[in-house]
Amino acid sequence: MSEIVVHKEFDEERALYGAQDLTVKECRFDGPADGESALKESRDIKVENCFFNLRYPFWHDRKLKIENSEMTELCRAALWYSEEVEIINTKLHGIKALRECGQVKMKGCDILSPEFGWSVRGMEMEDCSVQSEYFMMRSDHLCFRNVDMKGKYSFQYIEDSVFENCRFDTKDAFWHAKNVTVKNSVVKGEYLAWYCENVTFENCKIVGTQPLCYCKGLRLIQCEMVDTDLCFEKSEVEATVTTPVDSIKNPLLGTICVPSVGELIMDDPEARGKVVTHKKSCCA
Repeated sequence: MSEIVVHKEFDEERALYGAQDLTVKECRFDGPADGESALKESRDIKVENCFFNLRYPFWHDRKLKIENSEMTELCRAALWYSEEVEIINTKLHGIKALRECGQVKMKGCDILSPEFGWSVRGMEMEDCSVQSEYFMMRSDHLCFRNVDMKGKYSFQYIEDSVFENCRFDTKDAFWHAKNVTVKNSVVKGEYLAWYCENVTFENCKIVGTQPLCYCKGLRLIQCEMVDTDLCFEKSEVEATVTTPVDSIKNPLLGTICVPSVGELIMDDPEARGKVVTHKKSCCA
């Protein structure tokens, strides 16, 4: 039977180091000793209704479940190098809260954490709110549903990922992304998805200046584009856009179908992309 720790306060270094098959309920990791690494190198851990105000509590853990808990801004770098992690209805408010982890599931969480999620291998995130910079950089096999994210420089260098019903307000998102699909989402911000490869936006609303430049294998399927100028520069693209576009500049290859374009700039002799503005031909 699993050991249970209830209503305790821990502030010492490595308070529960190497614990196995342990349930921690309504405990506080806080205090004058200011110790680090409370549950480092642990296995089969359940954490419920706990408060973390100290650094590095979950490093090199496996089979970890955290529910209805809080990690403050002083709880920096909370989860690193851990596998098989589930986090539910929890606040993660410290910088670099999760990195170098694998097989992570998050639901109903509030994330306020710069540089969150670097080099994560396999994450499901659902019904979460996020404020971050450089969010999820160099991660792969992400599956996000109903995630509301604000910040800068998100999803750079990610691969093999799917996003559905999300709202992203984020500058320089999806730079150098590969093999990514974004469906039924709103993506707002400057310089969207430059240098990406095999990225598809389907039934999305795209807002902001100079999106989708220097791309390879880019597809837009029945997308809206709002306040978007100088789009698709040097990109290989197949697109059906349902709204007028402010301006399109020098698409390299492919066909872009739009109801109308405010300005079409084709001043590069190597730009051979086609822009079709007859709605009946491909946008119906």
